[in-house]
Amino acid sequence: MSVTTTVQAVRLEGDQYSTTAQTEETPEQVCATGGYPAPSVPEFQDPYIKRQWQLEHMAAVFRVFARKGFTKRTARHISVRDPVEPDTFWINPLGIHFGLLKASDMVQINEDGHVIGGNRVAVNKAGFQIHGAIHKARPDINAICHTHSPAGKAWSAFGRPLDIINQDACAFLGIQTVYENFGGIVLERDQGQRIAAALGKSERVAILQNHGLLTTSSTVDEAGYLFSLLERSCEV
Repeated sequence: MSVTTTVQAVRLEGDQYSTTAQTEETPEQVCATGGYPAPSVPEFQDPYIKRQWQLEHMAAVFRVFARKGFTKRTARHISVRDPVEPDTFWINPLGIHFGLLKASDMVQINEDGHVIGGNRVAVNKAGFQIHGAIHKARPDINAICHTHSPAGKAWSAFGRPLDIINQDACAFLGIQTVYENFGGIVLERDQGQRIAAALGKSERVAILQNHGLLTTSSTVDEAGYLFSLLERSCEV
């Protein structure tokens, strides 16, 4: 026996986004969810509203990373593709600690590395080379997280993929790759392109040998979650 559940979420101010769900569920599932859909990413009618939503969530991921100790000094980076101008992306400025970053601090740059919007300050050059190459090569990727977290940096020295030994690690089955050609700080465009090539057409997670971890997703929320899960799995 199954139950058809149809739910129309309340539309927010300006009718900018809403959620509609119609699913076939067992009675047990209906009891578990109360007949309401699980939380999901809102659908935006206005790309400018979506941009602000993404930047606020981006800042939140930075704060979480700071609390988890995934930052050392200020040279690590997270980026998000811009929904208004998809050939550009937003990245954190150079010199501000993760724990202090706000949505208004983020910098918009184009594929040539020019600052075109947001907080018009310097960004990390290596960050641009890595993130710019991946965003250009993989239009399905909207968000990228890269830091040199303690366990991830230690595991990366082995130069091999994560062992699938528990249910957390199962999340990376078939989507992880190892980049073995680390040549120091990524200052040249071809270095970023090689990292992007290592991700192939479908991988979403990269272990950069002797360097650190990199995760990607369609949302910055999930990219941040995958990074936290990957770091924890490396620690185990």
